[in-house]
Amino acid sequence: MSVSYKESDIKVLEGLDPVRKRPGMYIGSTDQRGLHHLIWEILDNSVDEVMAGVCNTIKLTLHKDGSFSIEDNGRGIPTGIHPKTKMSTIDTVFTTLHAGGKFSEDAYKMSGGLHGVGSSVVNALSSWMVVVVKREGKIFESKYQDGGKIVQKSKIIGTTRQTGTCVTFMPDPTIFKSIAFSANTIHERVQETSFLFKGLKIIFINEQTNKRDEFFAENGISEYVKFINSGQNTISETVYITGKENDIEAEVAFQYNDGSTDTFVSFANSVKTKEGGTHETGFKVALTETLNEYARKWKLLKEKEKNFEGSDFREGLVAVIAVKVPERLISYEGQTKNKLFTQEAYGTVKNVVKNKLTYWLEENKKDAKSIIEKAYLSREARIAARKAREEVKQLKGQKKERTLSGKLTPCQSRDSDITELFLVEGDSAGGSAKLGRDKKYQAILPLKGKVINVEKAVLKDLLKNEEIATIISSIGGSIGSDFDLKSVKYNKIIIMTDADTDGAHIRILLLTFFYRYMKPLIENGNVYIALPPLYKLLNTKNKKEFYAWEDWELNELKEKNPSYEIQRYKGLGEMNAEQLWDTTMNPDTRQLIQVSIEDAALTERRVATLMGDDSSKRKEWINDNLDFELES
Repeated sequence: MSVSYKESDIKVLEGLDPVRKRPGMYIGSTDQRGLHHLIWEILDNSVDEVMAGVCNTIKLTLHKDGSFSIEDNGRGIPTGIHPKTKMSTIDTVFTTLHAGGKFSEDAYKMSGGLHGVGSSVVNALSSWMVVVVKREGKIFESKYQDGGKIVQKSKIIGTTRQTGTCVTFMPDPTIFKSIAFSANTIHERVQETSFLFKGLKIIFINEQTNKRDEFFAENGISEYVKFINSGQNTISETVYITGKENDIEAEVAFQYNDGSTDTFVSFANSVKTKEGGTHETGFKVALTETLNEYARKWKLLKEKEKNFEGSDFREGLVAVIAVKVPERLISYEGQTKNKLFTQEAYGTVKNVVKNKLTYWLEENKKDAKSIIEKAYLSREARIAARKAREEVKQLKGQKKERTLSGKLTPCQSRDSDITELFLVEGDSAGGSAKLGRDKKYQAILPLKGKVINVEKAVLKDLLKNEEIATIISSIGGSIGSDFDLKSVKYNKIIIMTDADTDGAHIRILLLTFFYRYMKPLIENGNVYIALPPLYKLLNTKNKKEFYAWEDWELNELKEKNPSYEIQRYKGLGEMNAEQLWDTTMNPDTRQLIQVSIEDAALTERRVATLMGDDSSKRKEWINDNLDFELES
């Protein structure tokens, strides 16, 4: 049977229809991330006014009805009739894709946006939107609804001496899975934005909780570095460097703590570059070269000693790198803006940092010595890790090696593109997992009790810990700065623990270990959390079994099965091999959470605070962020 394919089958989507048809193409997803992307698109427009030097205050408001407003005191969107569309320029900006001031260097020499789709995309994905512009002594208002349809053309509604733009919108519930904004997510983003611009005041009002927060970073990114490091013991003052070259402005701040991991947060024209890019590379090269030259000059490196490796200077480093690049030079790798590709940024950052850091080291010899001493410790740890890896390799055939490998039940395949390693809580569940697994590609490693908290342990103690040593040996790839993702034996590392507080604690301890010593595993998307079901419902009439992961799923099963028995699973060990396979290990039916690092700075701060030695900081965070309801 042939399927019709003629001229009328070719659909032409006009106006904002393409956005509503394929929202993921414009905002990434329709989950919470995509929902908040609506705010960021409008916020970025206000930030562009800040970069243009014509705005110093931005106010965000989460209204009681769930709508959201972003208001700035910038120049205000032009209000006249646009020469091409013959509409008000306000209506043009909010109803036409690829219409905006970002294409003209006369309006914005530098901006975060490239494509001119932000405002119109937010309008397309909203139930309604109201835009108020203050400009040239007048107040203009436009209204839209049902995905960007104009219901009130731009008109004058008053007079004012102020300037600026205010956009209020209500996300469309038919587009998004949920239209409830997260105050915490917004709080974290606007705080980060405030750090990037000295003198910028950002106000966030939550009408749903009657809470008002005001952000103002007088010292800009230097305060950002201190904020990230607030849960750590620092060993140097904050270094602040700024300069301009090739028409590119570079701003860098960094500080060392006594930890073993590095945290880099970078921006290009205020847009976070999560995957780094040329500006980050320029900084890393400059840092390594300059510190090695300083160590040689002052005999902190012995004549016969090799130079420090770059990784030796990055342990315990927290750095924020921000560049402002003209529109004619800005370039990103791919469509996501996650990685800066502008080649000129490499040279600018490298030269600016080398020149200014050389001077800073000479003026701050005590801190310089502390940094070099830290590098020595890092090098020793790196060498120790390599030795430990070699020792593990050499243990083959010996009793200790048999003890370690005896815990691991390997899979048959050696193809690391398909293999999976389950880290299973307890021998009982481990036994069921071994019997229920697919032997071809699934390996099982049972864990006894809780693993060591690596945040409170030095590397030597870590390597002596049997559980951690077994995990390192089983996964492959070594640890720390010596970690090699290509040598990892498994495509998925799956943490499978009981659905209780002990299981959650074990997950956190394992995730902390991976974050501190095998971070590329998380960054590459190789770490997962298995979700075992909470309930089993047995239909007592037909003897069919059903599983539920959430209470609402259980309630639906109750409605569909009038006669039933319910079992609440307290642990993985309560399931037999077949049940464990069906619910938690079978790729066709299981549920997995992929672990990722959304915000490097926030993650570093949280791990240091919640897993570190300072109980007072942990208590303070818990009191500020968690509400406990006591049972009466």
